[in-house]
Amino acid sequence: MAAINLNAGAGAPVADEVDLVDLAVTGTVPQDLNGALVRNGPNPLRGRFEGNDVLSWWPEAAMLHAISFQDGRATGYCNRWARTQRWAQVYDPDAVTSLLDTNPNVNVLHHAGEILALAEGGAPLAMTAKLETLGAARRHPGLAGGMTAHPKVDPQSGELMLFRADWNKPWLRYGVTDAHGAQSVDVEIELPSPSMMHDMAITATYSVLLDLNVAYDFSMLSRGHRMPLRWHDERKARIGVIPRYGSKIRWFEVTPCFILHVVNAYDADKSTVVLDVVRYPWYLRLADDMAAFEENPPGVLWRYVIDLKSGTVTEKQIDDAGIELPRINETRTGRPYRFLYAVEQPANIEMRGIVRYDLASGSTQRYQVPAGDQNSEPVFVPRPAASGEDDGWVLVCVYRHATDTSDLVILDGQDIEKDPIATVHLPRRIPAGFHGAWLPKDC
Repeated sequence: MAAINLNAGAGAPVADEVDLVDLAVTGTVPQDLNGALVRNGPNPLRGRFEGNDVLSWWPEAAMLHAISFQDGRATGYCNRWARTQRWAQVYDPDAVTSLLDTNPNVNVLHHAGEILALAEGGAPLAMTAKLETLGAARRHPGLAGGMTAHPKVDPQSGELMLFRADWNKPWLRYGVTDAHGAQSVDVEIELPSPSMMHDMAITATYSVLLDLNVAYDFSMLSRGHRMPLRWHDERKARIGVIPRYGSKIRWFEVTPCFILHVVNAYDADKSTVVLDVVRYPWYLRLADDMAAFEENPPGVLWRYVIDLKSGTVTEKQIDDAGIELPRINETRTGRPYRFLYAVEQPANIEMRGIVRYDLASGSTQRYQVPAGDQNSEPVFVPRPAASGEDDGWVLVCVYRHATDTSDLVILDGQDIEKDPIATVHLPRRIPAGFHGAWLPKDC
């Protein structure tokens, strides 16, 4: 894996928490874009990352960033470390025992009237839209034992589907909560061994889980690796399809691969599930000396068509461009959809540009970001009373190398190649991070 200088440029952490108001804007912020974009990611408490690869990035403390909008104005920006035991050990040792032992640095979820910062397998942390830490989830008591950072919300029923993968037994649990946060399903799924499961998918009737070729190797810890994860040639790659409410799971073997992020899935008919993903032919593969990683290939857009009746899977590459961090209009989660937006990756350590796929026509659009600049994932915000799936805005944080600051760019979801509708200028940077969410003004 190519070395990354996590302490310079787009990835460099920030050392403080600030509150800014009335942000400078080029262009015009839409009058009906009211709420906040919240972005999550790792930011070391002591000011520096310890390593130079993605596995050195994941373990660091959670910092969230919020940019707020109201009535055509960018009203403010703030950033906060999540108040956890990890944070208290550095900043408030007397508070350690009163705070959660979790590291919710991956994602943000708004469900059942609660805002949750999500960890990779740990307990979620309840927060306000202004990034104040509230503590343990109050409306989701069944999640206290931990969960994935990529659960899925059914936009029609409001149900939340999730899993918990662990290196300790039970290695995998699958769950469902209702629209109010009460857990209605909690079942163990048997696996031959634990594996790295980061994301999942849902359809209107099924949930889809991924048991692939990246798994644990605890001997890596004695060789200086911070996280014991690597590619395993000997493992089988499998896609699991389970009825939403937890009957027997069916596994379908596929070509060896790794899938970090799912795009979407849906029922094509009563016996066919379509699953779209960003697929890697291999990922986190150690060199022969077992000391360093080989350079990851780029991920590409890939489709699996799972025939539940015949037990077969058709695999198809949709495009050859390197992409990551795919997002859709989440009102289409688990349903047939047409449009997706993703970060372009000219190289596996570079995120530069946004690509919009029209899966019906096969066409693409691109928002170009200058060399030296880098951008985060695109977050799609539907326009109130939208007239179509892509009627809305795409919000993208862009790091500007020349000024060491960040902009938030607002693009037209129907034509991202047009000039930005508005660009919000921050006098500081938002470091490269993981995932985020749009929180409507009433959150």
